Amino acid sequence: METPNLDPPPREALSPNGTAETDHAEQPAAARQLVSRLDATEATIGVVGLGYVGLPLAAEYATQGFETRGVDLDEDRVDRLNAGDNYIEDLDDDAIDGLVETGRLRATAHYDGGDEVDVWFLCVPTPVTATNEPDPSYIEAATRSIAPHLRPGQLVVLKSTTYPGTTEDVVAPILEEEGPDNLTLGEDVFLAFSPERIDPGNDEYTTANTPVVAGGMTETCTKMARRALGQIIADVHTVSGPKAAEMEKLLENIFRSVNIALANELAQFCERVDGLSMWEVVDAAATKPFGFMPFYPGPGVGGHCIPIDPHYLSKVAKTHDFETSFITLSAQVNEDMPRHVVDAVIETIAREPVRLQDAAVLVLGVAFKGNVSDTRRSPADEIVRLLREKGVGQIRYHDPHVEHYGAPGADGGDARTEVPSVDLTPEALRHHEATVIVTDHDAVDPGLVAEHAPAIVDTRNALGGIDDPALREKITLLGAG
Repeated sequence: METPNLDPPPREALSPNGTAETDHAEQPAAARQLVSRLDATEATIGVVGLGYVGLPLAAEYATQGFETRGVDLDEDRVDRLNAGDNYIEDLDDDAIDGLVETGRLRATAHYDGGDEVDVWFLCVPTPVTATNEPDPSYIEAATRSIAPHLRPGQLVVLKSTTYPGTTEDVVAPILEEEGPDNLTLGEDVFLAFSPERIDPGNDEYTTANTPVVAGGMTETCTKMARRALGQIIADVHTVSGPKAAEMEKLLENIFRSVNIALANELAQFCERVDGLSMWEVVDAAATKPFGFMPFYPGPGVGGHCIPIDPHYLSKVAKTHDFETSFITLSAQVNEDMPRHVVDAVIETIAREPVRLQDAAVLVLGVAFKGNVSDTRRSPADEIVRLLREKGVGQIRYHDPHVEHYGAPGADGGDARTEVPSVDLTPEALRHHEATVIVTDHDAVDPGLVAEHAPAIVDTRNALGGIDDPALREKITLLGAG
């Protein structure tokens, strides 16, 4: 049988450094088998973790005609998906329902029948511990669950953001030790890392049209990863190995963390200079058509990646006797911003004729970014916790994307205390001595807030369009002196 072309059509084969290559060498039989099944749309795709990364990925493969199985230990999530109930905002409800109805997309809470899967994608959480140490336990558990189901012709791709070395030092040993004895990585089973690139709430860039990076344990592993990803993504950039791909993902997010920290630190300086606004300064600098990218201050960073990734890099750096001083300091600046915001809220309340224990504060937006419902590591968590610690009498929230919200308790543990939600009405705004804008959702009317809230701390410049001098007097803008 003629050896199939191992590179995803219609792109030309690329070497790890991105240059064109010609490779006529005989590939392992397992690789040829996998390529044939992928090209014929006969491969079965398995996605472990059906969250904001896993479900869009699974849906894209199912849309392209692949039988796709999702595995998630959350049985409620599994039941919802199998009923055609979409729970990810960025996905179309009817599209998910249609994929489930055709049978191309289904979910399960177990790994039974895992030997039928040709390509496994691991899209599991990678949190940090209470002491900010990386926690790879979800990766380890998922890898142990698929290891007994390994067979020749399978590809395993880790997509969870992690530290350099995870694929080779954590995933590979588990597959080798707990998988069948007669299988060899790189010959029978293939392993690679390809970081997720999901931007919740972004309508322009989706799973299908966002370029991705991939690096395999061997050259053949890299080719298999590129071939599999190329079925749904046109631009797959390969690198020399998993470490480079893992480090690339950290660079993406730490780049943002560092620049946001710069904006936050300069914002605090601008607050001390009368008439100086960091927002005006950034907008002015952004007129330069080269050498500058705008980053804006805010109440802190949220979501899964940016608050966590500096700690992941710091961990592996210490094992190499290296201290990431600059990156660690930047992370600290961002982590301190909620306290800076709370200080501004307390100062605002102090100007009102009310005791702190009798004051009411409205937190406007608890999602970690605008126009999404994701509250993971939202700055609102620490802001609410600190307001409670300061003794503020009543704390409520409004968020058009978040129906229920609980903030961490005083001990900072996993237990969360529910925060009452209120409708955004003139009466509700007037009832609170201070309103703090934490998240800038488009659905919130800035004019309504500016007119009816007695005092406002705006951490996002959400009220930047309010020109009335009388209304501006009520607004304390983060980063403006």
